[in-house]
Amino acid sequence: MQKLQLILQKYIKHQWTAALHDILVIPIAWSLAYWVRYNFDVVPTGMIEQGIQSLLYIIPAQIISYWYFGLYRGVWRFASIPDFIRILKATCVGVSLSIILLYAVSNLATIPRTIPILYGLFLIFMLSGSRFAYRWLRDRDIYRSAGKRVLIVGAGRAGEILAREIRQDCNHVHYPVAFVDDDKNKQNREIHGVRVVGGVADIIGAIQKYSIQAIFIALPSANNKQIQAIFDVCQGTQLPVRILPKFDDITLDKVGVELLREVSIDDLLGRDPVSLNWDSISKSLSNKTILVSGGGGSIGSELCRQLCQLSPQNLIIFEQSEFNLYEIERELKAQCKAVTVIPYLGDVAISQSLDECFSKYKPDIVFHAAAYKHVPMLEANIREGFNNNVVGSNNIIKMADKHLCETFVLVSTDKAVNPTNYMGASKRISEQCCQLMSQSSKTKFVTIRFGNVLGSAGSVIPLFKEQISNGGPVTVTHPEIVRYFMTIKEACQLIMQSAVIGKGGEIFVLDMGKPVLIKNLAEKMIRLSGKIPYDDINIEYTGLRPGEKLYEELFYDEEKLKSTGFDKIQLANSASMDLKHFQNLLSNIISACENYQEQELIELVKPRYLSQNDADLALINNNIIPIKQNY
Repeated sequence: MQKLQLILQKYIKHQWTAALHDILVIPIAWSLAYWVRYNFDVVPTGMIEQGIQSLLYIIPAQIISYWYFGLYRGVWRFASIPDFIRILKATCVGVSLSIILLYAVSNLATIPRTIPILYGLFLIFMLSGSRFAYRWLRDRDIYRSAGKRVLIVGAGRAGEILAREIRQDCNHVHYPVAFVDDDKNKQNREIHGVRVVGGVADIIGAIQKYSIQAIFIALPSANNKQIQAIFDVCQGTQLPVRILPKFDDITLDKVGVELLREVSIDDLLGRDPVSLNWDSISKSLSNKTILVSGGGGSIGSELCRQLCQLSPQNLIIFEQSEFNLYEIERELKAQCKAVTVIPYLGDVAISQSLDECFSKYKPDIVFHAAAYKHVPMLEANIREGFNNNVVGSNNIIKMADKHLCETFVLVSTDKAVNPTNYMGASKRISEQCCQLMSQSSKTKFVTIRFGNVLGSAGSVIPLFKEQISNGGPVTVTHPEIVRYFMTIKEACQLIMQSAVIGKGGEIFVLDMGKPVLIKNLAEKMIRLSGKIPYDDINIEYTGLRPGEKLYEELFYDEEKLKSTGFDKIQLANSASMDLKHFQNLLSNIISACENYQEQELIELVKPRYLSQNDADLALINNNIIPIKQNY
């Protein structure tokens, strides 16, 4: 059988060989039609002679039909329904053309009427049967290959395409052994010869029964809770788990083995897609000149990517880091050629740099994402943190007002609520700068406050990944510490939506869902790497760092939240403030930053913005919040 397969593979790959085969089956099908017509008995001699003479017209007619309908466009190795349809068309037209020619020559007086019908049926069977037999012959040994035995979770359309792609992979790296799917109607059925052996609850049994070596999740429409449930079952197997991206990131016709990737923490912690009014977002942001400060950072760069999809007239990327600016400019110019991308190297803390940029490009909308955000780093560099986060924010707010921008959006943080660190205090003052300007400006000033984003630069997730790749230990400050998380993509979508619905002076609070216990996050990331927490990789508790809280808050007690009519966006009723007092404070903070008077800066900020509970401050600053046992 293997020798026959090699011979067929050698010759059938040439089109002329396939054409010769198709010509030879014409007289065979014609002869079979006569034999069946006469009940598998001897065909009369006169009929034989008449049949042979008829072939002189039938063969050319059928060859012309073969050529016209492109029977040789398809490859036998991948024979499928479109090839079968072409065979049907070529046969029907060829038979019809043959009847016309024979009628013109002999008036069909000596040819039984059933002969052309039987001939057509036999020809269809032989043309299609040979092609599908060849494909089966080529595919039959895939299940005996040396590739990894794969269990596919999801027997829907995506799973079917994935199984077919794996089977057709000439390298035979993997091959599908079984499906699992919770749809009862699909269980115990076969897809491309692969049986659906049960549901998600049967994964462990299927792994043991079929000696599975890898798990592929083919559920691009599944929500995060479903993916989490599947991963919870799979994580104890210590097998490699790969997943297809969601339909937000791919289309069904692009499903393939090359799209499989490792399960990420985004898959487990991310939430279902937000519902946005894309019409209003597009109408408000398209054909506008938009400036994004900090456009090379984690939030800023993703914001730039999404804004590019809305076809702005110009996109100005204002960035302090030369390398980050170069990277995002190169990426956007390659992917969004219809948008004018303007890289601008500058520092928001330098007012003249901003004034020059605003004067030259006249932005309509400003997204201010430039900020220092690393809490322990800013505790040790207070002046630099305030110079960037407060002075820089105040500068760009004033420029937006001076140059009559339509909308200004400040990207804030949950650390601005009841801050216990200087980073949070600096962001709270930035929020107040925005509110102060909104009371006298024609520009709409909007603040958007949210928690951590998954995978952003300097966040805990990249740190955990590095520690895991180095073999551990993974360091967590406290077993009870929790944080809010959302994906960068979701955060940027909600930022754009908030910019559109804002009227000026609002503080929008994004619904962050339930807070995540960082200890559990560390354990999940260890399992994602194929390791076992506390066995292969240990988790160590180091104590809270200066300025760090056990939990973050998204709004003050006096900020009563209201619905905005949009899912996951709430409006905080901001507390009133003494404008004159704040203006004096802001002026003193700017002066202290300009003169590098860090101690004066501390004296200005600490009593007004940081916690006044001395006992709590002592515990936080000395990292001695007690760690409970038995975690």
